[in-house]
Amino acid sequence: MLLKRKLLSSCKLYLILDTEVKSYDELFDIAGKAIAAGVDIIQLRDKGGNAADILKFSKEVLRVTKGRIPYIINDRVDLAIIAKASGVHLGQEDIPIKIARKMLGPKAIIGTSCQTFAHLAAAQKAGVDYIGFGSIFKTLTKPNRSPMDLNLLKKVVQYNQVPIFAIGGIDLNNVDQIKMRGIKRIAVCRAILEAQNVQDQVRKFKDRI
Repeated sequence: MLLKRKLLSSCKLYLILDTEVKSYDELFDIAGKAIAAGVDIIQLRDKGGNAADILKFSKEVLRVTKGRIPYIINDRVDLAIIAKASGVHLGQEDIPIKIARKMLGPKAIIGTSCQTFAHLAAAQKAGVDYIGFGSIFKTLTKPNRSPMDLNLLKKVVQYNQVPIFAIGGIDLNNVDQIKMRGIKRIAVCRAILEAQNVQDQVRKFKDRI
């Protein structure tokens, strides 16, 4: 437990590998470059994929990470267990955190997405290990979701008991707006996945946060 908390406390840049943005082959190449450049934690997000593809990709990525950084699977607690991933990321409509904890055990990392202060408070009470808070800005990943009132981030920072990663439409042009409100961790998808030079982009984000 202490090792998990120490590991997460040092994580600043969270990369989401989304199959709606890039193919599995492209994501694997990007993951390798991002890990080499210093990304701190990665998540596979495959909303429509089948179990075989997710497990195959997870096996390949875990061979690259070699346990140096956490590898998280979105939504699928069962596949996180089978793949021996570091943990799982859950949405508000996914399996409850407490049930996921019983399935995964105390050493697994469980994160969740929160859009409101009430979500955040409930997640921390349920024993979540980290929170993805957003969408901060307009994002193609959640096209129907409105951008957040950035002043809410100040309240979130004051209350948080676990690491908080701001998420949603974050790029190098707006990351300073988040920093100004006390957020020290970010989760990024397209700003890295679609970058011409992945390693350079990762380093720029690391320098900024």
